[in-house]
Amino acid sequence: MNILLVDDETELTDPLSRVLAREGYKVDTAYDGTNGRLLAKTGNYDLLILDWMLPGKTGLEICQELRGQGVSTPVLFLTAKDTLDDRVEGLDAGADDYLVKPFELRELLARVRALLRRSTSQARGNQINRLIVGNLELDCENQLAYRQGRVIELSEKESQLLQYFMQNTGKLLTHTQIMHSLWKDGEQPSSNVTAALVRLLRRKIEFPGETQLIHSVYGKGYRFGAGESG
Repeated sequence: MNILLVDDETELTDPLSRVLAREGYKVDTAYDGTNGRLLAKTGNYDLLILDWMLPGKTGLEICQELRGQGVSTPVLFLTAKDTLDDRVEGLDAGADDYLVKPFELRELLARVRALLRRSTSQARGNQINRLIVGNLELDCENQLAYRQGRVIELSEKESQLLQYFMQNTGKLLTHTQIMHSLWKDGEQPSSNVTAALVRLLRRKIEFPGETQLIHSVYGKGYRFGAGESG
């Protein structure tokens, strides 16, 4: 399990990271909000432990930014702020748990274990409903896609089409195959409707400057993936 620990108090961060490592976790550390934010966005972490007050960018701001981008990695706040209003503000920002300094090490480790168990359980349940190809992620259940920090709202048919593409990355998919995947027998529209749906999806998931994902294969259909032009 990978953990990111962000706290500017080195007298806390360094020994805590060693304790977590002894517990079997892989721990990365940062001592300010700017570097912490970069690591949180680029690293593959199972848990983020953030101090609330940080130089550069606060833990609260990091959490709010990640949640706004659809990142669901569990967040545990460490902070000296102990009023009810503070706790409510932290939880409303998207934190999963809140521990007031000073704290007992046993309690922190117990909360870390609990958050990681919960995260693992949710990941198993969500696996079938989330697809990832390159930097594009699809939440099938909620008809939402995520790319380059954007949250992309999809119609039901757009979501079904994107799901079909992502489940068949690299394969040539004919107009007939696509129609059969999206509509029941007897309800299938003309190929023009399929082409229009593909154009709408392209506009949403492929912004200028981004790698093209949906490739037209002249006279046949489409191929999905980042590996070819067309």
